[in-house]
Amino acid sequence: MSLPPRPEIENLKICPHGALNYAELRAVGIAPESVIDFSVCTNPFMPPPRIRKMLSSIAIEQYPDCEATELRERLSEKLQVSPENILVGNGTTELIRLIALAYFRPGDFVLILEPTYGDYEVACQIAGAKLVKQWTGAENNFVPKIAETDRLIKENHSRAVFICNPNNPTGKYLSRQNIEMVLAAVGDGLLILDEAYLAFVEKTWYSLDLASQGNVVILRSMTKEYGLAGIRLGYAIAGSNIIDNLRRVRPPWNVNVIAQKVGAEVLQDVDYLEQTRQKIKEAKKYLIKELSRLGFQLIPSEANYFLMQVGDAKSFRTILLRHGIQVRDCASFRLPEYVRIAPRTMPECKKLIATIGELMKKGGLSF
Repeated sequence: MSLPPRPEIENLKICPHGALNYAELRAVGIAPESVIDFSVCTNPFMPPPRIRKMLSSIAIEQYPDCEATELRERLSEKLQVSPENILVGNGTTELIRLIALAYFRPGDFVLILEPTYGDYEVACQIAGAKLVKQWTGAENNFVPKIAETDRLIKENHSRAVFICNPNNPTGKYLSRQNIEMVLAAVGDGLLILDEAYLAFVEKTWYSLDLASQGNVVILRSMTKEYGLAGIRLGYAIAGSNIIDNLRRVRPPWNVNVIAQKVGAEVLQDVDYLEQTRQKIKEAKKYLIKELSRLGFQLIPSEANYFLMQVGDAKSFRTILLRHGIQVRDCASFRLPEYVRIAPRTMPECKKLIATIGELMKKGGLSF
């Protein structure tokens, strides 16, 4: 008889994500390189061409810098935050799990505002924390009622609160006033403010000063902003005491040398990044206009992605995939009637619209 895992692990469900499922594609005979992937919300125009050329000069035979010193210094210059207040991770998902490992105890209550990124729940379950969920649906335009958030925090004496801002998958962006109200309610607990998609919000408010409160962790994703999904890169900003605690539970060499070097380099391409943001804005505007013309109901979003109501999201995704296009089925967010779409290059966006239009004419796609 094999040794069973901890009960928290035995009942743990793997969180579904966007991006290509290579086993699925192989089973249906579709080559991954032939699929246009609208299911991921990364910058499709990054990284700059010179970065690809740089990869051949990286010393992959050496262990990476455990502290990602150069990258942290570059981030420090960009953000005007001390390097001691920055921790680099193998994507923000690793940092989420480090926070749970360092701070959550079995039986602690942790509040999650749903629908949202599923790995918050996974991290809590691994740590043995108890989940408190606040659901916000279409009836409220997917905007959470902060008064209810306040009540849930206080009733359950929540040790921590996860807020994705802008939220994934809804794209709703909470104001500073709303976040400060949550922070006041959480008291001595921990507020994890996940700003993975902040770079794609047009009008933002400054949040980094909240880290000085001593109980706030701000997460940001270079994976999303700079189109680095293949190498995984994110960082946390927090008080030095929190960063020190996260460093204690962080695996050694958690950020590989390629990620560190590429991350440090792309931070210098400010103009190129801004150009890509404008292209993403134009592509999103085009998609919204054309999908609305085709009769779809879209949920307004302040991020680079948006929800679209399609009836049966699983079927909608499967049909499009057969034609070399992938969108995000949102059933894992408990939104089985929605797909999430993130803009890509304009030619790819035009192909998406043309494909959906043709399928609708032929009766092969309904909603």
